[in-house]
Amino acid sequence: MAQGMQQVQNLSLQQVLAPQLQQSLQILQAPMLELRNLVQQELQTNPTLEEEITEPSIEDRQREQDEFKDEFERLAKLDEEWRDYMAQNNTYSGRSQEEEERRQFFFDSIISHETLQQHLIEQLQGSDLSSDDRKLAELIIGNIDDIGFLQTTPEDMALNSGADPGDLDRILGVIQTFHPVGVGARDLRDCLLIQLRRVGKEHTLEYRIVSNHLDDLGKRRFPEIARRLGTTVEQVQRCANFIATLDPKPGQIFAADPNNYVLPDVNVEKIGNNFTITLNGDQIPHLRISNTYKDLMAQEGNGNDVKDYIRDKIRSGKFLIKSIHQRQQTISNIAHEIVARQQEFLERGPVSLKPMTMVQIAEIVGVHETTVSRAISGKYIATPQGVFEMKYFFTPGYQTAGGETMSNTSVKGAIEDLVKEENAKNPLSDKEIVEILSARGIPIARRTVAKYRNELNILPSNMRKRY
Repeated sequence: MAQGMQQVQNLSLQQVLAPQLQQSLQILQAPMLELRNLVQQELQTNPTLEEEITEPSIEDRQREQDEFKDEFERLAKLDEEWRDYMAQNNTYSGRSQEEEERRQFFFDSIISHETLQQHLIEQLQGSDLSSDDRKLAELIIGNIDDIGFLQTTPEDMALNSGADPGDLDRILGVIQTFHPVGVGARDLRDCLLIQLRRVGKEHTLEYRIVSNHLDDLGKRRFPEIARRLGTTVEQVQRCANFIATLDPKPGQIFAADPNNYVLPDVNVEKIGNNFTITLNGDQIPHLRISNTYKDLMAQEGNGNDVKDYIRDKIRSGKFLIKSIHQRQQTISNIAHEIVARQQEFLERGPVSLKPMTMVQIAEIVGVHETTVSRAISGKYIATPQGVFEMKYFFTPGYQTAGGETMSNTSVKGAIEDLVKEENAKNPLSDKEIVEILSARGIPIARRTVAKYRNELNILPSNMRKRY
């Protein structure tokens, strides 16, 4: 019986601790803005928690009042000078109704974001199409995706709507004259040809290349294109340079910005000869247990059910406060170790990034490797070299011939610099890059160079060649 009770007790403890452990890991892993939302939710559901508001000191209040007074006097003086100027300038008069409407339209345009479809509909309303044709045009515009391409064919639209395919094809031709140039194209080839026709290049070598040799152009097979068209490789290169100025995704200029705001958890600044580290904790509400509920616990008139409820909420609130403190402390410890190991990076940039693993940091900080992984997940650090994800600093490396270590990021930077400085008429092959890096004491395999080159979006040497 005792053994059975022990098993029940252990199971009960696991059920109590599991949600708390899960919450603790969630807090550790949450980025700054997500953590702020989590804390706000807890404030709404746990009545024993309250936000600790720090009252400004008397000195701070006096300074704010003095600053406000100075600012107010400065603005009042500017306002008075402006009124005097307007009174002396007889040519000035109030805005007319038309100007006021134009001004309001300008501000409305700034606030609202216009989509590609709205932009096309607006041009449609100013066209000479009949009401019936406009309905078909709206059908076509509804089938144009965000980058400006038609997602179906006039034949399919005719089949689904009962309209005449010839009418749809004719109206599509009208829409293809709208802005942005290239909109309403069936595919990339059609998009580029529309743009070439718009600039009067319908009977040019560029038009023939796009029309008949687009695949070879994408693979930069210039000698093959020149042979088939009976021209020189240099002329094909010039045509390719012009075609590269065309827009393969004309509707993308209307795409909404993702609005991805990055709020660093850690700020690193150089003060004198040292780098100082501060945690950005202003976005996290400072919590405490409300004294009101502490007093309720002390009152004898409340029943056991009330006290048990309050005790449970207080325990939950304390665990949340402790978890946030542990999160901040862990991130701080990791950040201090990053700064200690990456002094050269902070001084000179990514080319001086040293290799560093999570296992190394975990041993120094005194936590498990998975804790380091969770702590840096989605976190950013602001440095004199810019804002970086904390995981950016964790990368394996190479042992140079001189006994020094280089991170993968530094090796990638070296490859990128070699390609930037190469002779465009005779670009470096992967084998030649290996030989140059080996001469610098950096042992690297050819397949690794190819891998890093792909990660850097650098084309192979035969596709980088310019004639």
